[in-house]
Amino acid sequence: MLQVLLLLLGGLGLAAFLDVWAGHDIPILFFLALSGSLVSYVYSAPPLKLKRNGWVGNYAMGVSYICLPWWSGQILFGNLTTETVELTLMYSIAGLGIAIINDFKSIKGDTELGLQSLPVAFGIDTAKWISIGAIDITQIAVAGYLLGAGKPHFASILLGLVIPQVVFQFMYLLRDPVKYDVMYQVVHNHSLCWVFW
Repeated sequence: MLQVLLLLLGGLGLAAFLDVWAGHDIPILFFLALSGSLVSYVYSAPPLKLKRNGWVGNYAMGVSYICLPWWSGQILFGNLTTETVELTLMYSIAGLGIAIINDFKSIKGDTELGLQSLPVAFGIDTAKWISIGAIDITQIAVAGYLLGAGKPHFASILLGLVIPQVVFQFMYLLRDPVKYDVMYQVVHNHSLCWVFW
């Protein structure tokens, strides 16, 4: 408990310091850090315990993993634009798909605890298709967004990066998501880094 408290206070303190360092009139980084801390708490703690519901819990993880860090970086070193907010919110749907992959290794424990992760609620076969659907459809939608925003080169690069991702999905995730979840995450996260780069 002491470690959690020290990390929480250290993170919030660092965010407040960065707000002062950046000259923010409103401590926006502090509020983002506080928001992320609250989401992480209600994800596991009653009465909300977001992880009881696979849709809500996984989307909360997607927003926390994708939106909050990206927004914080933009606020600290540049400007948080509407386009960045829209793109990261879209990508948080892909984050939902990625979070489902984490649930495959926890099926037994989730079942015993009565947690309705998507693999528990829908079964492994349906959940793996929901996972890759959320990941792939989001990236194709983002490519469409970029094309509509007059950025065809970025849209083409993104679509080109989706191809190896689909290959890895067939090699690992669709074959046996419980056995190959870690291997798929390694190759997928590596390709996702290229997308954000």
